Amino acid sequence: MKKIFSIVTFLLFISLITQGQNELYLKKQFVNKGDTLHYRVLFPDNYDKSKSYPLVLFLHGAGERGKDNEKQLIHGASLFSNITTRTNYPAIVLFPQCPANGFWVKLGDKINGNHNFLIASAPDKSLELVIKLVDFYKKNEAVDNKRLYVLGISMGGMGTFDLICRYPKTFAAAVPICGGVNLERLEKIRKMPVRIYHGGSDNVVLPENSRNAFNQLKLIGSKKVEYIEFPGVGHNSWTKAFEQKNFLSWMFSQKK
Repeated sequence: MKKIFSIVTFLLFISLITQGQNELYLKKQFVNKGDTLHYRVLFPDNYDKSKSYPLVLFLHGAGERGKDNEKQLIHGASLFSNITTRTNYPAIVLFPQCPANGFWVKLGDKINGNHNFLIASAPDKSLELVIKLVDFYKKNEAVDNKRLYVLGISMGGMGTFDLICRYPKTFAAAVPICGGVNLERLEKIRKMPVRIYHGGSDNVVLPENSRNAFNQLKLIGSKKVEYIEFPGVGHNSWTKAFEQKNFLSWMFSQKK
């Protein structure tokens, strides 16, 4: 009984710490031509607009959609708000929230149980607002334009691929986790540092999507793409990815 109580107490303690860290993210709304995007933003400690900081964009998964401006922080937020990261990697971090009826990317009907990634002529409305939000911060805050990073999980991993294929000159590096992309779009990012993660037993977004993206990038000459697969891990491969010792150091070391 004492052991169970200790475990419960420890988990509650961790939960309270995480909740406190997430409160560091300011609640904001970005409005463009009548459309509204809810988002949270984390500024560095002792933020100084005379300096310049990396900007990190995090795209959440389908389960965190809505308009509460809360759920998008469930996965990944504490990775950037903990004291170690804020000390070692001061950055401006954006967590936009996709509306409940939206999706970061446009998809076709599934083919043999797998996602059908399209070559869309225009970005999804939600993702269009995201890139306008990034532009807003580039113009109005102390952003180092040579150190913009995007990462995302699941639907957000798809959105990460979509963004870098549309705006290859904007981002210095990308980390799509359990995502996917139409392979015909990858030519534009063959020179970009891209680190791809996926769970080998993922039955929600099949690992073939990431494997194929990696293989295609290698085929067209990429020397800066990496693929890390976690055998036996299901859809929540972001948990293992975030635990990698060089997860943040790799990303923050990239520069255009």
